[in-house]
This record gives sequence, structure tokens and C-alpha cells, in this order.
Amino acid sequence: MADPSLFAPRDDADIEALIAAAPLAWVVSATGGPPLATPLPLLIADGWTGDAPPRLIGHFARTNPQVERLRREPQALLLFMGPNAYVSPSWMADRRQAPTWNYACAQLHATIRFQDAPGDAEAAVTRLATLMEQGRPRAWSPAEMAERLERLARGVVAFEAEVSGTSAKFKLGQDERRDVFADIAAGLSQGGQSDLVVWMQSFAVTPSDGPADPSLAKKV
Repeated sequence: MADPSLFAPRDDADIEALIAAAPLAWVVSATGGPPLATPLPLLIADGWTGDAPPRLIGHFARTNPQVERLRREPQALLLFMGPNAYVSPSWMADRRQAPTWNYACAQLHATIRFQDAPGDAEAAVTRLATLMEQGRPRAWSPAEMAERLERLARGVVAFEAEVSGTSAKFKLGQDERRDVFADIAAGLSQGGQSDLVVWMQSFAVTPSDGPADPSLAKKV
């Protein structure tokens, strides 16, 4: 069984990179009533490092019942799932290997603070769209909506999430033998999972060349 610390983030920059690569998170409220959850794109406000707690920004539809819940009970869990894929022993020369799943994920505990000042919602919508359009051919700008942008913004409420704790796991083949790691990377690449392979290569350690125990099922 691999040491769990092998899959820990190397530093806060790994969590920041994961959020930037996979910004759509589940925002979960588990206090004040039955659990509520909404998928929302979240952006890092000012970078992850520094003396101040990390902050994320986003926006809810004003009609979402979770808004009123979070106004009363502002604690939330933010769940991010990065690149992930099933790993098949069919790709491997050593077919005694067990199947597993490679992935990167993070959960953040945060306090939600809504921002209702004039212009806050429009600024949040504009910031998200501008970032997501960056680098696209014929990139679109929210200004092209003209007066529709203001009307749209009236239907949403911006918020800031101040992060108080994080837990993350980057299970990306760090415990695999060198030959098994190479077979996994090749299989994922052939299956169109090149983004996951890039993450695996980034986290790669020098794997053992010793024999793996095929009877030991990997835990995901």
C-alpha cells in the first residue's frame, strides 16, 4: 500500500493549478437543513500564497434556494475534481496489475460572503467570461452584450469564498513501477486523456523497478 503522503500536494501552488485547470466546483451547504449543492465556476481572487487567507469568487442565480441558506449559514464545502480516468491492466505488459483510477481532487472549507453592492454582480460575470475567453480565436467580450449584460447581472448575486482549510489528493501514478507508469501513460494518451498524462508526468517520482504485488488492489 502506497504511503498516503505520496499523493499529497507538494505545495499550495498545486491546489491553485488544479482550480485554474478545473474551475467548476460543487458548492455544498451541509448546515441549517438538508444538504444543498450547486455546481459553479470559481476563480482565485488574488493568488493562493501570502499572509491573507485564499479567496475565491463566483456568482449564484438569485433564485437559487442555496443563496438564502448561505446567507444564514455561510459555511460551505467546495469540491473540485480535476483530470481523472480509469486505468486498465489491459494496457500493461504485466497483466498481473490491478485496475485503479488516477485523479486529482481538492476540497476546501470556506466562508461565503455575498456582495450586493451596485456593480458587483456585473463585475463577477465579466471577470469569469473574460478569463474563460482568454486566448480563444475571435475571443468574445461581455461588452458585446450591451444593455443585456446589466439585465443579466440583476439575476445573479456575486460572492467571495474565504478559504479556511484544504484537503487535496493527487493520485497520479507516483507509486507505480517505471514500466507500469509508462504503459499507463501510453494507454491514457491513446484514449484521449493526454491532459491527465501531463499531470502524471508533472508529479512523477522515480518509481521502483522492483516487482509489484498483483494481489494488492489499489485503493482510490
